[in-house]
Amino acid sequence: MREIHIIGGGLAGCEAAWQVARAGGRAVLHEMRPLRPTPAHKTGDLGELVCSNSLKSEQQNSAAWLLKEELRRLGSLLIGEIAPRVRVPAGHALTVDRETFAAEITRTIEAEPAIEIRREEVTTLEAEPGSDRIWIIASGPLTSDPFAEEIARVTGSGRLFFYDSISPIVDAESIDTAIAFRASRYDKSLDGTADYLNCPFDKPQYDAFLDALLAAESVPAHIADDRPGPDNVRYFEACLPIEEIARRGRDTLRFGPMKPMGLSDPRTGRRPYAVVQLRQEDARAGSYNLVGFQNHMRFGDQQRVLRMIPGLERAEFLRFGQVHRNTYINGPALLAPTLQMRTRPQVFFAGQISGVEGYVESIATGLMAGRGAAALAMGDAPRVFPRATAMGSLTAYVSGADPLHYQPANITFDLLPKLENPPRDKKVRYAEVCRRALAALEEYLCVHV
Repeated sequence: MREIHIIGGGLAGCEAAWQVARAGGRAVLHEMRPLRPTPAHKTGDLGELVCSNSLKSEQQNSAAWLLKEELRRLGSLLIGEIAPRVRVPAGHALTVDRETFAAEITRTIEAEPAIEIRREEVTTLEAEPGSDRIWIIASGPLTSDPFAEEIARVTGSGRLFFYDSISPIVDAESIDTAIAFRASRYDKSLDGTADYLNCPFDKPQYDAFLDALLAAESVPAHIADDRPGPDNVRYFEACLPIEEIARRGRDTLRFGPMKPMGLSDPRTGRRPYAVVQLRQEDARAGSYNLVGFQNHMRFGDQQRVLRMIPGLERAEFLRFGQVHRNTYINGPALLAPTLQMRTRPQVFFAGQISGVEGYVESIATGLMAGRGAAALAMGDAPRVFPRATAMGSLTAYVSGADPLHYQPANITFDLLPKLENPPRDKKVRYAEVCRRALAALEEYLCVHV
């Protein structure tokens, strides 16, 4: 079997390398960190989580659960093995201790003899027609400029991008728990415990916070000639900075990341006017992130404004919110459903650069690209996952959406095929979509494994 070269040691790249090794192949994993840092990463570990530490819902028969369940049945290293070992409480979400998660990924990949790790920046591809080398490009949303230019050359297309953001993290000991109360929305959690800390606002506190937020100064773009602002930056709608949400109306935050539904302040016995939820970051509960509070305020303004949150008046910030640029290709114009380039089938794309959004979606494309590349290296044709599955629906979107209006996507039920005679009850409908997806996956595994 030919060596498979994987560029990028993030979630997609690590999962791809593992799948190549499990298929009996040899993977060479190229990772430029720590020799060349990025604007958002803090370590040189493989699989470092930059934004949230949440791998989204484990609520059965949700779209996020379905994608993870498919990955578990397919033998995913990151979702099936490592994430459960380093899980931290967060209600129905699969949330991990981010440092331990990355350390475990690094240890496991380093210990696999069929995977060679090269700490180097790749700037060119031997990807011309006739080349014998198989590539998986999983360089992620923070692809270096030289390699982004090489991708543009190989694909024959321009560089696409949008801005994504990182939520702040606070030291647990600096949270005033006389004000911040522990609860999960509607008392929902996996084990009956209250997994979130909640900072409650009354209306005057909310109005003062909103005014300060809207008056805060933004950080300039870290890349020359990029100017953040509502007129000329394409933010990802599911990960908007809180300032951008607030500019859409004075109540938008209350119906978004600050919604108080399903919570009752024990000091008053009533639902707060608004609330900020804090989610545990690590296994020892030494730090918490502000859920949905990604922003691009200057650090000084950020500290001042966020300390207006009740319970965080003396907060010590271990990390401030940030904005970074995400790079991705126009998948529908370039990729087949196997994640191969149509014009150069020895080149696969995986992860956020392929045009998916989200940690689990990146892992899923890494698994598919790894399996596909291993098949190609053995002289077989990579196989497309069934359209009825979440995996197959992701690649159908990446390769088949409108290329003129393409935007990265998370997994949602909208991407999966519609039922012919759908039940009116949404829960019943979603349960049937999930049943059909898993049945299709099991049939696929019986035939192809």
